[in-house]
Amino acid sequence: MKFSELGLSDRLLSAISSSGFEEATPIQAETIPMVLKGQDVIGQAQTGTGKTAAFGLPILQKIDFDNPNVQALIISPTRELAIQTQEEIYRLGKDEKARVQVVYGGADIRRQINSLKDHPQIIVGTPGRLLDHIRRHTLKLEHIKTLVLDEADEMLDMGFLDDIESIIKQTPEERQTLLFSATMPAQIKRVGVQFMKDPQQVKIKAKELTTDLIDQYYVRLKEYEKFDTMTRFFDVQDPEVILVFCRTKRRVDEVSKGLEARGYKAAGLHGDLTQARRSQIMQEFKHGKIDILVATDVAARGIDISGVTHVYNYDIPQDPDSYVHRVGRTGRAGKHGVSITFATPNEMDYLREIEKLTKVRMLPLKPPTEQEAFVGQLNSAESDIADLIQKTNTEKYEKMADKLLDEYEATDLVAALLNDVTRDNVKVKITPERPLSRHHGGGHNSHRGGGHWGGSRGHNNHRNGDRNSGRNRGRSNGSRDRDHGHGGKPSSKRSNSGNKRRFTIKNS
Repeated sequence: MKFSELGLSDRLLSAISSSGFEEATPIQAETIPMVLKGQDVIGQAQTGTGKTAAFGLPILQKIDFDNPNVQALIISPTRELAIQTQEEIYRLGKDEKARVQVVYGGADIRRQINSLKDHPQIIVGTPGRLLDHIRRHTLKLEHIKTLVLDEADEMLDMGFLDDIESIIKQTPEERQTLLFSATMPAQIKRVGVQFMKDPQQVKIKAKELTTDLIDQYYVRLKEYEKFDTMTRFFDVQDPEVILVFCRTKRRVDEVSKGLEARGYKAAGLHGDLTQARRSQIMQEFKHGKIDILVATDVAARGIDISGVTHVYNYDIPQDPDSYVHRVGRTGRAGKHGVSITFATPNEMDYLREIEKLTKVRMLPLKPPTEQEAFVGQLNSAESDIADLIQKTNTEKYEKMADKLLDEYEATDLVAALLNDVTRDNVKVKITPERPLSRHHGGGHNSHRGGGHWGGSRGHNNHRNGDRNSGRNRGRSNGSRDRDHGHGGKPSSKRSNSGNKRRFTIKNS
């Protein structure tokens, strides 16, 4: 359905068009008319479905811009989601000169207080900081017309339910309430019953939860095999932009630091980081200085990440809905994506539950061997060197090159270069964590036997910007074809070379 069919104003339609959108997503097509009519709405939708515009557009249309009071309040679970929501609503409401303010913990509260004195009509904030402003009397909610609870299940998981109820009680009873949640646990339903009036239900059907553009695989393995298996996949698949999901903060730290030790450009994201560090990591990830983001489910919710080609579930999620959130980070905007889930033998029941929810059968993958991963690195290095030769003016290096060729064998020189651009197989220790326990009958011993590697390198052979640098990646932008039948070591054959010196090359 086109946005022009949803009853939106010409100014908003112009803003939507300027943003490059024409067709509404299912959640937008169903929700916007209901909100414009003033109905309460419960929307069950995951990240990436366009729900911010689903509530943001009708809110902008209903705001009285001559009224200086706060008229709409949007409660978000994380700082990242709050900032992202504020930016999107501000962009859509720019022609209306909408005043949209974001408040969240970890930022200077005095600066926020000064901004609140500018009479914003729309407030986006996290529960704790909103309550702080309410108690300081720097935020008054008696004129609220529309209240939005975004990612309600995440706020429940983070222990914000009491705070949310305290905030809701500060708003007028005669208001419109919109609740969005990926899942609907009993406590969230209770919020709907207690604080909403005859809410309309909007739910994305299960068949729409994952897209055909995502190839979904699983690897059955032991807990201690995960790290080496994952890095070998990196070397043979050549993922361009990677999200790795872990179950705990400790594991995020250990996996991200282990990847850095192996020469990958990686960083970890979880709730214990300072806001400044989180912002720095996200900027580096968006600009290609980091290729691999390792995150917990909560930390990844709401952050704006585009271009993800591969999602690796280092730890299988306990909740099948979390799987949907995870893999929904790839396969966007018509582009192909790959997800690989690691499951220990005791966790196979959880994998079957995920398949039941998504109605997608994951394909089994055979982990690459150490030798296959090394061949992958060599092929990547070959591609990097070819790109480097094509892009670099080599004239000023030719004299030194001739000198080196007089002193050393050409094969030794190239082997030394390959040795330098491939990664060291540093030993990495990851603290074992107890696998999820079996909790369903049957199926836990099944193992369908096997595809090989998955997620072809051919999807993403081209790099842009900072992603062209292969020297410190320890992986890849190589050719699509691999010669798995060769050992990948430099040839022992030499030309007639007289007394040329030989390099001693470290073992790979």
